[in-house]
Amino acid sequence: MIIEDEISLLDEILMEWKKCIGSEYQGYRNHVYRMIHYCFALRGYDDDDRQKIIIAAAFHDIGIWIEDTVDYIPPSVPPAMEYLKNNNLEPWSDEIKLMITEHHKIREYTDHNFPLIEIFRRGDLVDFSLGLFKFGIPKSYIKDVKAKFPNSGFHKNLMKRATKWFFKYPLNPAPMMKW
Repeated sequence: MIIEDEISLLDEILMEWKKCIGSEYQGYRNHVYRMIHYCFALRGYDDDDRQKIIIAAAFHDIGIWIEDTVDYIPPSVPPAMEYLKNNNLEPWSDEIKLMITEHHKIREYTDHNFPLIEIFRRGDLVDFSLGLFKFGIPKSYIKDVKAKFPNSGFHKNLMKRATKWFFKYPLNPAPMMKW
């Protein structure tokens, strides 16, 4: 399995959000690179699937910084839809929206009309769990991806935000999670 040092489409999309993300940019960029590589490792893909994964990944958590919130899935969708519209990719809107809204679903996503949604969910979970969940991806590949794209404080920053959220909303501790 190949590890791509640079994915130009991803860097192009993320660069537009660098100022908004601020000091957490490198951590988010590396998280997105890791999860994309895990998605690619989970399934063969064609050019369209590759592009869909990259676009959805770029935007999947962006709401964290847009609205400074842990309830970030709803605000992550509009920028992705705007990107698709601006790039004449609107036919992908339903699928990419679901990739974003379902990526923290606890149970498997089973609509076989959109197989990328489950791949995307798993790819994010591999990274979110720091490789605890592998879904058949070799441990050595996960280690190599993590070495190439270090955490750079991504999980630490998520925990800070989650702790702050928990004390403010103790009855809604993880609003981004779905059954």
